[in-house]
Amino acid sequence: MALLTLAGAVAAYLYPPAFLIFKGYFLWFFAATMFALGVVLKPEEARAALSRPSRIGLGVLCQFTIMPLLGFAAASVAVWQGVDPALALGFIIVGCAPGAMASNVITYLAGGAVAFSIAMTMIATMLAPLLTPMMVELLGSAYMDIPFWPMMQTIILTVVVPLMLGMALRRRLGSRLLQAEQIAPGIAALAIIVICSYAVAANHDRIAETPLLVIGLVVLLNGLGYLLGWLAGGLFRFDHSYKITLAIEIGMQNAGLGVALALKHFQPETALPGALFAVWCIITAAGMTRWLHRPVIEVQPAC
Repeated sequence: MALLTLAGAVAAYLYPPAFLIFKGYFLWFFAATMFALGVVLKPEEARAALSRPSRIGLGVLCQFTIMPLLGFAAASVAVWQGVDPALALGFIIVGCAPGAMASNVITYLAGGAVAFSIAMTMIATMLAPLLTPMMVELLGSAYMDIPFWPMMQTIILTVVVPLMLGMALRRRLGSRLLQAEQIAPGIAALAIIVICSYAVAANHDRIAETPLLVIGLVVLLNGLGYLLGWLAGGLFRFDHSYKITLAIEIGMQNAGLGVALALKHFQPETALPGALFAVWCIITAAGMTRWLHRPVIEVQPAC
């Protein structure tokens, strides 16, 4: 998946028109990922996650503290190195965004707690209309006018409804359930690849002018998000699958939302960090899933 995501991003950069055709279907691809997750989500996993609301609360708390502070630190370094403050502000917006919807798919592929991931993404996204502009104003001295109800409608139509439909279909598949569980992750992964490729195509001109420092800070922001999310899971005494999930939820941000907000409320260059982050976090997350599923070779002691 990492290689295909990178290949799609390169192709989108070299020939944007091939991927700009997906503009009108962007939300449908998001919906497809959630529908696929509904098919593979086991009811017992959902009950187990919701039975521990304290874990979800701790996860969301980390989401809106770790990444905003990392985004502020990245913006500070960028300004200190002479980067345009309008561009540096993009790091704060990315850090203050909720978790990415794609994180739910990555969590499944990585062997994490899918229901916990979905619960975190849902709650963080619902809190975003209040917390995102508040955090951006606090850290970036800027204010964004986020339309609450249209955003909520988007969340319901692209997350809640497809997820419920997928779960409903799961109960009716019967003997075909195993086959559906094998196909669904592939559909979700393909949708993510298209989404990332479209993000590159839509921001082609701005990416071409990105300073190398900004690219390095995007890489650092993503990596530290994974690391601090994993360490926070250990601090909270989460089990292995929940630590994987928290690391992914913290390290991956809904950069697509950040790009949209930046383009609407700020200068075009403010969207640069979000456009880069959208692709990079998928590549690293896909690579992480491959590493977690690597075969472990046991070394037998010599006699």
